Amino acid sequence: MTNPLSKLEAFKLDVLKEVGNIGAGHAATALSLLLDKPVDMNVPTVSLVPFEEVADKVGGAEQVVIAVYLRVEGDAPGHMFFLIQEDSARKMLHNLLAIEHREEIGYTEMEFSALSEIGNILAGSYLSSLADFTQLSMGPTVPSVAIDMAGAVLSYGLMLYGEMGDSALLIDTKFLEGHEEVEGFFFLIPDPESFDKIFSALGVPTE
Repeated sequence: MTNPLSKLEAFKLDVLKEVGNIGAGHAATALSLLLDKPVDMNVPTVSLVPFEEVADKVGGAEQVVIAVYLRVEGDAPGHMFFLIQEDSARKMLHNLLAIEHREEIGYTEMEFSALSEIGNILAGSYLSSLADFTQLSMGPTVPSVAIDMAGAVLSYGLMLYGEMGDSALLIDTKFLEGHEEVEGFFFLIPDPESFDKIFSALGVPTE
C-alpha cells in the first residue's frame, strides 16, 4: 500500500518543480534582454532539502562560493541565496558578459556588480513565479553579494533575522553557452510557518 505521506510529498515537489520551470523561463528571458544575446537555461532540478544539508549541495561548508543574498518580505517571508562556485563564476563572467577575471587582482567592483545583477534576476524570477502561483505578496530586498565559505554565507541570514525554517527549496540551475555549462544553486529558505502558507495558498494540504 502506498504511503499517503509520500504521495503528498511527491505532489508538493511537483508543484514546486512547476514553479522552478516557469521561473527558469522568466530568468532566461530577463537575462537575454539584459545581455542582448540569447541565454539558454536547462530545465532546473528542484528538490526540498533539510537546511543542514544546504552547504553540502555546493561542495561543503568550507567551499568558497560567491553568494547573492536577499531577504524575502511579505506574506511568506524567508531568505534567498544564489550560490555559485568560483570556477563557474569565472565562466559566467567570461561566457555571458565577456569579462576576463584576473586572479591576481581578485574580483573587481564591476564583476561583483555583474554577478549581483545576475543573482538578483534569477532570484526575482523564481520569486515572481512563486508569488504568481500562490497569489501571495512576496518581494525581495536589495541584494548583497559576498565571497566566502558556504557555511559562513548561509549563517549570515540566520544571524540577521534569528529564525530560519528547517527546509530549503533547492533549484539547481544550469546556463548553457556553446559547449560550456555554468552551474549555480538557488535556495529559498522560508521562515518557520512560511512553507505552510505557501502550500496552503497553492491548495496543497500540509498534513
